[in-house]
Order: sequence, then structure tokens, then C-alpha cells
Amino acid sequence: MTTARTWADRYAEAIGVQPLRDDEIDALLALAGVAAHASERTAAPISTWLAGRSGLSAAEAKATADRLASELGSDEP
Repeated sequence: MTTARTWADRYAEAIGVQPLRDDEIDALLALAGVAAHASERTAAPISTWLAGRSGLSAAEAKATADRLASELGSDEP
């Protein structure tokens, strides 16, 4: 079975973007976790897509998700 890292690196290559660094992957997975636990689980992939479109770093997008979850009264982070 293909690992998530191999998939992500090959997918990045296929769509013509730089592969993610380990810290970026960690931040995006954490962002997805916040989104999934602060709302419906389907918010996770949508939020990571929006983060990618935003131009924010993965860490900035995660921090924003943490603030939003707090504002909405979630138990996250």
C-alpha cells in the first residue's frame, strides 16, 4: 500500500507544486483535526482546501482554526 507521504509527494509533483515539508504536513493534519472536532467531520477537507487557497502558511491556518474553534465554543484545541 502506498504511504500518505508517498501519495502527497507524487500528487504534488503531478499537479505541479512543491511537496510539503514535514512541519507543513503536521500543521495541516492538526488543522483538519480541529475542523473535524469543532464541527462536522466533512469540515476537515474543506478547511484544508481553503487554507491552501488562502496563501497562509500551514501554521497560520492552524492558528486561525484554533481561534475560530474557540470562538464557536468548541473543546478544540
